[in-house]
Amino acid sequence: MGRKSTVSRLPVEIKTYIEAMLATGGQTLDELITDLQVRWPAQAHAGDLPSRSALHRYGTKLDRRLSAIRASTEAAKLIQAHAGDSKDARSAALTAMVQTELFEAILALQEADEVGEDGEKADPGKRVELLSKAAKNIATLTRSSINLKEFQAKVEEATRRKLLAEQEANLQEVAKAQGMDEAQVDFWRRKFLGIGA
Repeated sequence: MGRKSTVSRLPVEIKTYIEAMLATGGQTLDELITDLQVRWPAQAHAGDLPSRSALHRYGTKLDRRLSAIRASTEAAKLIQAHAGDSKDARSAALTAMVQTELFEAILALQEADEVGEDGEKADPGKRVELLSKAAKNIATLTRSSINLKEFQAKVEEATRRKLLAEQEANLQEVAKAQGMDEAQVDFWRRKFLGIGA
């Protein structure tokens, strides 16, 4: 497999700064290069700072990762906003996190097809390893999703039964107060509550 990108090999402080600048999009690549040269003149003089094309490649990969994370985060927020605590919104959010991991594995797999800075393609063994990771994450996500849906269906059924029991109790109370006979109660039970229909 090709060697790590120039940005990945930088000291953490410089790499973090570059990632922040690329993520915010506050500078053009040329402005970022000038900024890096001013901030870290020793690395600039030694030729250790990334080129414009290296920054562009790294920025593209970073954008894909950030987009996947944003999509996953939005999905988790929507699930949590529309699902009550009884539906275990936390598990739904965890499922979204697993989806993020899966997105990351797929992105890494796509990047394994790309030619590295040294002009070499990725090692086929690395590609198989990434495929294995993606398959494992898909299986985990599928199991998690199925278990969550089963749990949510049970909660919905329990909630429905509780509501019907409350409605039946209210009907019996009203029927008693109004002097309704069993045929009238049965009519209301079937036609308006849908019980026994």
